[in-house]
Amino acid sequence: MLSALDLARRIERGELPVAAVVGACADAIAACEAEIGAFAALDLAGAERQAKISAQTAALPLRGLPVGVKDIIDTIDFATSYGSPIYAGYRPASDASIVSMIRRAGGIVIGKTVTTPFAYLDPGKTRNPRNPAHTPGGSSSGSAAAVAAGMVPIALGTQTGGSIIRPAAFCGVAGFKPSFRLLPTAGIKCFSWSLDTAGMFAASVADVAFAAAAISGRDLLVEEVAAVPPRIALTRTQQWSDASDAMRTAVEAAARAAAAKGAEVRELELPAIFDEASQAFATIQSYEGWRAYAFEYDHHRDRLPLRLRDLLDKAAAITPDAYDAARRVAKRARQTLNQLATDIDVLLTPSAATAAPKGLDFLGSPSFNRLWTLMGVPCINVPGLADADGMPLGVQIVGRFARDRTALAAALFVEQAIAAENPRLLAARDS
Repeated sequence: MLSALDLARRIERGELPVAAVVGACADAIAACEAEIGAFAALDLAGAERQAKISAQTAALPLRGLPVGVKDIIDTIDFATSYGSPIYAGYRPASDASIVSMIRRAGGIVIGKTVTTPFAYLDPGKTRNPRNPAHTPGGSSSGSAAAVAAGMVPIALGTQTGGSIIRPAAFCGVAGFKPSFRLLPTAGIKCFSWSLDTAGMFAASVADVAFAAAAISGRDLLVEEVAAVPPRIALTRTQQWSDASDAMRTAVEAAARAAAAKGAEVRELELPAIFDEASQAFATIQSYEGWRAYAFEYDHHRDRLPLRLRDLLDKAAAITPDAYDAARRVAKRARQTLNQLATDIDVLLTPSAATAAPKGLDFLGSPSFNRLWTLMGVPCINVPGLADADGMPLGVQIVGRFARDRTALAAALFVEQAIAAENPRLLAARDS
């Protein structure tokens, strides 16, 4: 994989030309793309031209690094099909706001990464670089896979349920879902206006923090472990029994590794309101999706993929009263979470129920993601662990709302603790 932070620092010092980075990405794409299928569209020649002619690029925050953009996000110079033949060849009149932010920051958009159709659960063509017989997860399938295969150092994704954290976990990369509305969603195909969140993928926690800082202009860099170790609550959630033995072992091992490095680790049992909130998520997502995709459903229902069509068929029966009741549950749960988190910095929980499932039809369960997306809080997939077959197992750091840098710093702490303990963790896993 390509370290965005390392590449940016080398470009900044004049040790590495931007054109060489674009060339390295082009080489990796040539070697891997036919098997992995991470991209819906590419313009390598255009990226190479930008790298050569833009003298100012290397002085800007992203230093001319290539970026993959999920094909649910509008781009003026690439077709944006939302993963559906309904929009084949569609050319937006403008970039999405976040794409304009990337360009302003000196990033080079190298291509559009594969999304599942309309960012739901029907799979796309992408395969997992760790083992192509396994799913990369979704809906940000191509973005996670492109970073994992070393084809780009940074890629954009979106999350409505678990579409950043889960593919990051399955592909063994860092994924960052910021606090709700920290990054703009204007120009991103809406599924649920209460849930949709833009985020990104990179090789490590420090890399994804660098990308988020460079794109947003916020103080999010976390290159070194915090002087004060974080206060971490190991949170099993009501879905704990859904997790595989390997995943439960991974989360508990990450907690022990963090404690060994000085973190204060305790267990937190969530009250019943969070189980209600998990149920409320489905109502909110479906009610808003039925309205967000009204045109596609009314005019192209037969061309919608099966799982999305089934969701929208059922969503039509959700009443405004049920939707409003679900929103009230979500509000109470957010208030409760804020009260519970007064003496902790972050929660530690699984990023997914299992490692990436074998086969491409099932993208994996978002059961460990939906609640935290509904809460609007920052989430980071921390890579570094694997199951007995060598498939990545991601652990998830969940922060407090608008405390994104604190969450990223805690995620870096856990990542480095896992790395320090990794031989012992692997030995314990295999015993």
